Amino acid sequence: MRNVPGVALGDRVEVRDHAGHTRNGQVIRSSEELLLIQVLEGTGNLDLERTWVRFLDQPFELALSPDMLGRVFNGTGKPRDGRPPLVSGRSLNVNGASINPAARAYPREFIQTGISTIDGMNTLVRGQKLPIFSGSGLPHNRLAAQIVRQAKLLQHASTHEANASDQAFALVFAAMGVSHSDARYFEESFEQSGVLGQVVTFINLADDPPIERLILPRVALTCAEYLAFELDKHVLVVMTDMTYYAEALREIATAKGDVPSRKGFPGYLYSDLAEIYERAGRIRDKAGSITLIPVVSMPSDDITHPVPDLTGYITEGQIVLSRELAASGVQPPVAVLPSLSRLMKDGIGAGMTREDHARVASQLFAAYAKAQEVRSLAAII
Repeated sequence: MRNVPGVALGDRVEVRDHAGHTRNGQVIRSSEELLLIQVLEGTGNLDLERTWVRFLDQPFELALSPDMLGRVFNGTGKPRDGRPPLVSGRSLNVNGASINPAARAYPREFIQTGISTIDGMNTLVRGQKLPIFSGSGLPHNRLAAQIVRQAKLLQHASTHEANASDQAFALVFAAMGVSHSDARYFEESFEQSGVLGQVVTFINLADDPPIERLILPRVALTCAEYLAFELDKHVLVVMTDMTYYAEALREIATAKGDVPSRKGFPGYLYSDLAEIYERAGRIRDKAGSITLIPVVSMPSDDITHPVPDLTGYITEGQIVLSRELAASGVQPPVAVLPSLSRLMKDGIGAGMTREDHARVASQLFAAYAKAQEVRSLAAII
C-alpha cells in the first residue's frame, strides 16, 4: 500500500474481502511512501478493487488470565481447543519489554527433569536457557514432551527465598510448524500423564500461515512472563522447533526483499533469535522465573548450520541428540560429550542435589571420554 501516514512497523491490520470475510495482517515494512502488509490467512481471492484495509493502530496483543492453564491456543493466542475465548481485562504486547540487565538475578536452583544425562551431567537450573540440538527423525518431540511431563523444581531452604517451597510450577509449551499427528501426540501425552492442567499449549501446524510461526514464540513468552512475574510462578517454556521458526523468518525476509546472508537466512537472524531467548531468566525481587528449553533441529545433522550455531552463542549450553544412540535403542539418545550446561556448577552440590554431584559428573565424563578414545584407537588399529 502507498501513502498511508502514521502507521508503525508491527501494527495489526484487518483486511476485509468482497465477501465480507475478515483476515488478520501485520505491517512488516514501513516507510514514508510504502507499506508492506503480511496477511496471516493468505491473500487468495483478494482483489484491488473490493478489498478494504483497516489499520488498528496497535501491536499484536495477548489476552491474559490465570485460566490459561490447561488451554490450547493457536499461534496468535486464539483458542483451538473448542472452548470459548478468555474473559480478561488484561492484555500485553506480544513483543514484550526488554529486561534491564542490571535487574536480572543469576540463574540458580536445580530443576529435575527425570532424565539422568541431563540431571546428572548437564544440569538444568532455574532461569537458564538450555536448547536441545537434534536431527531429522530423532525423538526430540518425545524428549520435549517427557520433560514437560516430568519436570520438577526441587526447592531447598534458601536465604533469599523464605517461601520458596510454597511456589507453584507451570509449563508453557510452544510447537511451531508441527504435523497434525505430532500435535495430537503432545495433547494426548499431557492429558494421559495428568499435567495438562498445568500446561498452556500454543500450536502452529505445518499448514498454518508462516507469519503466525513468527508471532507464536513471542505469544508464548508473553504468557510465560505473565505467569512468572505477575502470578509469581516458576515457568518452564519448551519450544519446538526453532529451525521451523527460522525458515519462516527466511521466507518472509525473502518476500520483503531483505538481503540474504548465510544459507539464505537474513542477516538479522542472530538478533531476532536473541530477542526471543533473552526473555527467559529471573528478575531481582520477583519470586517467579522463566526457564527456556528450545528444540533446534540440525539439517543434515550439521551443528554448524546457522540456526544451531547462533543459538549456541546466545544460550547457556546445549543438549545434543545422537543418531547412533537412537539407532541402538537408547532413549533419550543424549550424546553427553558434545552436550554442555554452562550453569550446572551453580545448581548442584550440598543443599541442592548431593555433595559429590560435581565429582560424580566429572568421573562419568572421564569414563565416556576414555571409551571414545578406545573406540577411535580400535577403528584405526
